[in-house]
Amino acid sequence: MASAVTEKFSELGIDGGFAASAPNLQRNLHLLSAEQVELAKVLVEMGQTHLFEHWDEPGVDDDEKKAFFDQVARLNSSYPGGLVSYIKTARELLADSKAGKNPFDGFTPSVPTGETLTFGDDSFMSFEETGVKEVQKAAFVLVAGGLGERLGYNGIKVALPRETTTGTCFLQHYIETILALQDASCKLSEGECQTKIPLVIMTSDDTHSRTLELLESNYYFGMEPTQVKLLKQEKVACLDDNDARLAIEPCNKYRIQTKPHGHGDVHSLLYSSGLLNEWSDAGLRWVLFFQDTNGLLFNAIPASLGVSATRQYHVNSLAVPRKAKEAIGGITRLTHADGRSMVINVEYNQLDPLLRATGFPDGDVNCETGYSPFPGNINQLILELGPYIEELTKTGGAIKEFVNPKYKDASKTSFKSSTRLECMMQDYPKTLPPSARVGFTVLEPWLAYAPVKNNPEDAAKVPKGNPYHSATSGEMFVYCANSLILRKAGVQVADPVQHVFNGQEVEVWPRVTWKPKWAVTFKEVKNKVSGSSSISQRSTLVIKGRNIFVKDLSLDGALVIDVADDKEVKVEGSVQNKGWILENVDYKDTSVPEELRIRGFRINKIEQLVKSEP
Repeated sequence: MASAVTEKFSELGIDGGFAASAPNLQRNLHLLSAEQVELAKVLVEMGQTHLFEHWDEPGVDDDEKKAFFDQVARLNSSYPGGLVSYIKTARELLADSKAGKNPFDGFTPSVPTGETLTFGDDSFMSFEETGVKEVQKAAFVLVAGGLGERLGYNGIKVALPRETTTGTCFLQHYIETILALQDASCKLSEGECQTKIPLVIMTSDDTHSRTLELLESNYYFGMEPTQVKLLKQEKVACLDDNDARLAIEPCNKYRIQTKPHGHGDVHSLLYSSGLLNEWSDAGLRWVLFFQDTNGLLFNAIPASLGVSATRQYHVNSLAVPRKAKEAIGGITRLTHADGRSMVINVEYNQLDPLLRATGFPDGDVNCETGYSPFPGNINQLILELGPYIEELTKTGGAIKEFVNPKYKDASKTSFKSSTRLECMMQDYPKTLPPSARVGFTVLEPWLAYAPVKNNPEDAAKVPKGNPYHSATSGEMFVYCANSLILRKAGVQVADPVQHVFNGQEVEVWPRVTWKPKWAVTFKEVKNKVSGSSSISQRSTLVIKGRNIFVKDLSLDGALVIDVADDKEVKVEGSVQNKGWILENVDYKDTSVPEELRIRGFRINKIEQLVKSEP
């Protein structure tokens, strides 16, 4: 046996002496390919011999041993710089964490330069028009690696209904909006337009197959399948201690424990996929990043893209006004004593102490506007493609990471459970040179920000006056935004009433919803609404066609207008019926579908007028 092993090592040009400190590995080396032996060398050199401590003799679990190295190969190839880089970075960050090092030492915060928009004014509409022209040179990237378990929903988050009046899910709404922007942009361009805006969806092991199934079973919601690319995010190795020893799965000694690395992986995935260069060769100029469950985010896209083009921003972070100390990161300029500076998101629990430590004794306080001067980051980014490629070529797509170990005690020598390195999409600007043009665009929260991230129980505990960020509030904000947009266009929309669903007191506006192809900018809404129209608070208005014009409509009930795109329809006169009413449901009632339970209501469609012909 020994001579056969020696003979195999000789054939592969391998010296098994490197594994002397891991005898169980050494005994099993002959089972491995040359590539796997190289990975074993890396692990030994990086102080990971504990991984082999409980390996069995050759002939026992040999397939499991090979599977172990298949996993190591994936972990090595999916991380910029491989496992060597991961372990080295982990040791540095864990040492900083143990020492209590402040990542902002030497930095002084100040308010960065940006653009604050007011919905519907001339400036807003001008930026919207510029953005629509630019969007045919854009690619969209959806970060969708999460399940809805935190919301009390077992499916993927993008499959959740954005609102239940039509049942349109988040992914359908996003795709239909991109298609509407594509059409609107083509109309503004001179000559023939063949634009097909690319959409990349970053998935995870948890969401990949279900996202693909959702797309395929719905014919990609009208998009050409070639427009959509799915990039799957791999997990990273967990760490057991301050020496960055990789953690072994408790139930399998031949597996390394892994956890998600964070949505910052989207940058390295785009870089390694080759898509960025493809887009550059095709003449694209912008990459727009967005997250999975903000039903209002596309209201902000045209004007914000217009700001990026007009101000020539390399990075544009979309933001909303935030109250001082509100639990949302603040966009901040940080200037170091050595002259370095950057514009980044600073988490709310770091911003206030940072201000106090650098000459602002009151910390994060509201200014004369009633809001903090540091706008709230909503994790939507617009990057200029050329400088983005240039930066990722330098970094390999790696994003500045952090580690957040939960220590057993004040000695900080051992962890309660394994930890891992993490990275965030919005930390991309941390490595940019001072010459980079990094700005922000602030939009009103009612227009652009209604994330769905809390389950009913957690939302009900939110202090009164603070946002719930639940499925309940997310849906109500869709109706609020659409009602206020129509109001701004001249429609008399009734005020909301207060109602409690799932322990959350929310404003209930008329249930107004429209397909993006009807109107994707405020100018389009204004062009399709005229005369003196009114909508009562109890009403529902659903617009599903493209060429639908509302004039002198008095609505008190439910009206659904669903006509073919090539048909033009004028909607006018008085419509009155029993309408659709909201009925409370208990989120603990398992006879009700999850997507309704988490809202605390269902819609009882008692009576409606459906207009399907011109």
